[in-house]
Amino acid sequence: MAHRIRSGNPSESAYSMRLVWKSLDKMRCLRKRSTIPFLGFLITFLLFLNLYIEDGYVLEGDKRQLRETSAHPPSSERYVHTFRDLSNFSGTINVTYRYLAGTPLNRKKYLTIGLSSVKRKRGNYLLETIKSIFDQSSYEELKEIVVVVHLADFDLVWCENLVQEITRKFAHHIIAGRLLVIQAPEEYYPSLDGLKRNYNDPEDRVRFRSKQNVDYAFLLNFCTNLSHFYMMLEDDVRCSRNFLTALKKVITSREGSYWVMLEFSKLGYIGKLYHSKDLPRLAHFLLMFYQEMPCDWLLIHFRGLLAQKDVIRFKPSLFQHMGYYSSYKGAENKLKDDDFEEDSIDIPDNPPASLYTNINVFENYDATKAYSSVDEYFWGKPPATGDFFVIVFNKSTKISKIKIATGSDDRQNDILHHGALEVGEKLVGTKKGKQCSSYITLGEFKNGNIEVQDVDHKIAFDIECVRIVVTASQKEWLIIRSISLWTTQPPSQ
Repeated sequence: MAHRIRSGNPSESAYSMRLVWKSLDKMRCLRKRSTIPFLGFLITFLLFLNLYIEDGYVLEGDKRQLRETSAHPPSSERYVHTFRDLSNFSGTINVTYRYLAGTPLNRKKYLTIGLSSVKRKRGNYLLETIKSIFDQSSYEELKEIVVVVHLADFDLVWCENLVQEITRKFAHHIIAGRLLVIQAPEEYYPSLDGLKRNYNDPEDRVRFRSKQNVDYAFLLNFCTNLSHFYMMLEDDVRCSRNFLTALKKVITSREGSYWVMLEFSKLGYIGKLYHSKDLPRLAHFLLMFYQEMPCDWLLIHFRGLLAQKDVIRFKPSLFQHMGYYSSYKGAENKLKDDDFEEDSIDIPDNPPASLYTNINVFENYDATKAYSSVDEYFWGKPPATGDFFVIVFNKSTKISKIKIATGSDDRQNDILHHGALEVGEKLVGTKKGKQCSSYITLGEFKNGNIEVQDVDHKIAFDIECVRIVVTASQKEWLIIRSISLWTTQPPSQ
């Protein structure tokens, strides 16, 4: 069974893709002869993307301007011709996919989980990975996810045998529309011979990683309209329990802030989360530079081009690498994520809020960093009696638990030596922003830390502010390492 992302018959779309790959091959040959290093061209093109691609397309006038300003290299017009073919970054790529198992539902899900898999010389972990995704999700969570497996190996007998195994083990998930198995036909792929050998990689290594970039691009392209968010996993991963609930908490806590990629594992292409609306651009990007470098390096460039300069990675990690043998030549790969926790996931809710402090902030260690699940912190110069650090929620909320930690492993004396924790209501406007006019003290800091349980049982009102107050001046600087808030879950209907 075949599925076409865009209109047009399969032979025409495959022919179009071959033209694109042919153009890229010409670019490769021209680069070898060009007197201008390709690296300079690559940087120029990346800057071009950052400046001119917005809302998923490039205006024709901008393309003409690029053509004029790039007229010095003799091959520039051929480069621009190729860019024109691939510059509609908001549109999906015209590929006719084979449906090997399952069909997508009409309703958009919350999260698509994408896996790309090829035949390995040693070991096969795909079935265990799929099982972990489903086993570690509750019935309610399963309603909000769809898993898409791209069998990206050209050995059709291997694919057929694996599909039979997947269908036998996960039939009820396929019937429910939670599991799809697809394949992009070989005729859509570029030539994998004579590729650039960047970084002195052996030829077979370059071939493997270049094809892998195309595998991922076709997977991303297929998944564009299935859900609101997209999570990339590898095919040898196990998941933490209720990982979707943890993901949703993080996404909710970052409402109103800009991000391109959130990371829930520090390894490879595991646990990388995107907005689905960005998938077409990422797919095109991987195709454009498929032979330049490995996919996890390309992701860094893509994130930067979309103006997310820093890594946003959350702890504990929600996904763990479990394979012992790589899909590349069966080499040993025993990498583990030491931040992974399988059973102790208790990520705070941290409702959307604004943060204010009158403590003198050191460099860029600002207040928001204490409220983030990312591994960073607030750092201020020595506070005085009466100084404060306040969180003002976007809307009032019921809080069940508050936990605040100060200091760090390497600066254990930069704690809050004397302080109190307060919650407030009755917001009023001030010159420095909104503040609560009425507060109740919940407790005092001990050894720089405080944890208060059952807050909703102790406080009668919906909380609008949480405030840390310094009750005695100190000579030491102050690190607020983490502020963690858990909200009261509404009763199920």
